[in-house]
Amino acid sequence: MPGEKSRSFGNIRTLASGRFQARYRGPDGRLRSAPATFAAKKAAQRWLTLKEAEIARGDWFDPDAGALLFHDYAVEWMEQRDLTRKTESTYEVLIRRHLDPTFGDMLLRDINEAHVRKWRSERLKMKKARSQVPKAYRLLRAILNTAVRDKLIRENPCQIAGAGKEDTEERPVLSVAEVFKLADAIKPRYRALVLLATFGSLRWGELAGLRRRYLDLDARTVTVRETADDVGDIRVGKPKSKAGARTVVLPELIIEDLRHHIRDYAAPGSDGFVFVGAKGNQLRRSNFSKYWADACAAVGLKGVHVHDLRHTGNTYAAETGASLRELMNRMGHSSTRAALIYMHARDERARAIADALGQRAADELKRARNTDDGGDGQGAPSADAGR
Repeated sequence: MPGEKSRSFGNIRTLASGRFQARYRGPDGRLRSAPATFAAKKAAQRWLTLKEAEIARGDWFDPDAGALLFHDYAVEWMEQRDLTRKTESTYEVLIRRHLDPTFGDMLLRDINEAHVRKWRSERLKMKKARSQVPKAYRLLRAILNTAVRDKLIRENPCQIAGAGKEDTEERPVLSVAEVFKLADAIKPRYRALVLLATFGSLRWGELAGLRRRYLDLDARTVTVRETADDVGDIRVGKPKSKAGARTVVLPELIIEDLRHHIRDYAAPGSDGFVFVGAKGNQLRRSNFSKYWADACAAVGLKGVHVHDLRHTGNTYAAETGASLRELMNRMGHSSTRAALIYMHARDERARAIADALGQRAADELKRARNTDDGGDGQGAPSADAGR
């Protein structure tokens, strides 16, 4: 007959099949059974001993946790975050197109590293989906990180080194002459936008959401307090991070162009938007794209995006010798990692640095030789003498 014997922690029951079942009462007070039965009683005892030690260390994990569908948890995860409409829309697409087909109907606790590796491998083989895989992987990892903190799963199965890194091509940095050629070529209504995007390091949403009261041309500053999200309809809200709310000092070079723009093209009143369409409507990227494409074609620039103006301006700022913190403040970045990408040098800047370095070394060498020769500079060996 089936029997049951008690021990100091848990109990072992002999089943009719002759196998042994180990049971224990967890920290939550519920009686729980081992996930499998045992062929030998000693094996059941060892399992209970390990479980007892796990509880004593504080490492006990509810085996019933994580019995939630990934899709349901992902939706709840998004609802609990203060996302901008643009970010929310991006996440919804990533979940619907890239994560749900594989993970949507899986329980959180059932997702393992093998599932994630296989999902990533298959998505990378799809030409249209390939560029979105790093974004989808980062989102999956973020959702499951929260599941770990919620103690729904013991560890995050997203453990693929470098899987969240996007292998994107280096964006072009325009010369100052190219920036002004674009400004000259585009419709006059948008000349100031090209210059402000570059020399103010502003994002598209910051330009589209800029009101007249935030542009102080006497002080040469532009203050970012609102951004426009163009997702379906246009909504103006706060920047998505505290770092995005900032004041940028502008160079005198573009102030006269901005004054001309405010006088001739901006919407009226302090709350009026600085950049609007010909009919006074709020600026939309879809409408602006034709004017941008025409201007690029007119000056012979291919593959240049509007965001490359900000990238260009950020690079200009980095080349002035500004510190990393100064660059972060100007660009509206909260992480050094994001700001560091703008601290590379263009080819002509690299040559200028090399030339300046060589000139400094030559001057110092000349002074040293003058000192060795008694300070009169006579008899100092020529540059060729040392060859």
